[in-house]
Amino acid sequence: MHIHILGICGTFMGGLALLARERGFNVSGSDANVYPPMSDQLADAGIDVMQGYLPEHLQPSPDMVIMGNAMSRGNAAVEYVLNQGLPYISGPQWLAENILVNRWVLAVSGTHGKTTTSSMLAWILEYAGMRPGFLIGGVPGNFGQSAAIGNTPFFVIEADEYDTAFFDKRSKFIHYHPRTLVINNLEFDHADIFADLAAIQTQFHHLIRTVPSEGLLITPYAVPAIEQTLERGCWTHRQSIDGERADWQLAEIAEDGHCFSVKHKQQAAKVSWSLLGRHNVNNALAAIAAAHHVGVTVEHACEALNQFKGVKRRLELRGECRGVKVYDDFAHHPTAIATTLQGLRANIGQQRLIAVLEPRSNTMKMGVHAQTLAESLQQADNVILFQDPQFSWSLDAIKQQLGHKAEIHHQVDDIVLQLAQHSEAGDHIVVMSNGGFGGIHQKILDALTNV
Repeated sequence: MHIHILGICGTFMGGLALLARERGFNVSGSDANVYPPMSDQLADAGIDVMQGYLPEHLQPSPDMVIMGNAMSRGNAAVEYVLNQGLPYISGPQWLAENILVNRWVLAVSGTHGKTTTSSMLAWILEYAGMRPGFLIGGVPGNFGQSAAIGNTPFFVIEADEYDTAFFDKRSKFIHYHPRTLVINNLEFDHADIFADLAAIQTQFHHLIRTVPSEGLLITPYAVPAIEQTLERGCWTHRQSIDGERADWQLAEIAEDGHCFSVKHKQQAAKVSWSLLGRHNVNNALAAIAAAHHVGVTVEHACEALNQFKGVKRRLELRGECRGVKVYDDFAHHPTAIATTLQGLRANIGQQRLIAVLEPRSNTMKMGVHAQTLAESLQQADNVILFQDPQFSWSLDAIKQQLGHKAEIHHQVDDIVLQLAQHSEAGDHIVVMSNGGFGGIHQKILDALTNV
């Protein structure tokens, strides 16, 4: 059976393509934005990716067209599908009907940390010999790919609250029907589709309605936005993490998060790993609690995390040249920016920390986080802001709030030149964007080499 995926290079759709290929489908796809790591994964899997959204990509007609949620009416390929009467389906619905049937789904949701926590959880289960399937919106270092079918009933999925498709405005996670559900946190985001936090809470309430009473809901202790959501109805056993009276406790946490202890009832164990930041400690605790629900001991889970290799684009060290380290971080929200920089600052002490930010998410482009963005960057010694000409708002106010430490550039090459000329041994450059950013990471490393 031949399926064609519109929007195949998105993190979710690219992973879905890998699952379909592994299941034996003939897979092709189209996308307007093709860049690593997803483009590399698809090429390695031998999946044909076509540039743009042309009707001829759908000739001869595939048996099914899977629509990514980036597709909208007016897109040439979408209009062709509708006019020709080709069968089509959303990615989440296709996944539910073809991959998740009769699986024990462990879903990780929340505003932040979904990718990292899902990756930790999948690795813990793998380390425990449980051979899970998984679909994650990033590339876990322990697996080298974002998705796999697995050989057991267990399936780990990053459960995104973004909408499903242009014809299905429910959140993606409504389709997954998890038995184990993690809600990491809950803040306002995705302002392009949600009017306010209450609208997001409604979608999470709908998700909670799908979890069996014999399942498990894992949440941080006493977070108001989550508790308000649960007050609308919860029919599932709950466990709380990281609080004075929580079911799961943390202790002996290093300032930079590189080691900590976990306690649950009579079980206790320690993690010592390469990741940084209190946010990753919390992510780990959620992953350990979820793994415990399917039979993994606390000790075994902590052993697994001692060997966890992180996730691409989550404070990923892309290289070091002349003593200058260049990181790639998938920044999309002020809270995530702040916790990432805080973790690195605690690790590097007084060494210079330079943040290079492209506010690229739809919500950031709309200026929704304009009031909190400057505060999230305070841990950096220097901040370089990239002003995209397509922004509907100016970054001047952010620069003014940050004072002398900040500057604005309108060209990627100007940023590269600035960093190459003024960086010194011991500096840490964190490039923060949820897009390709013009390949800036390698350009910086190349420029440092040639100076």
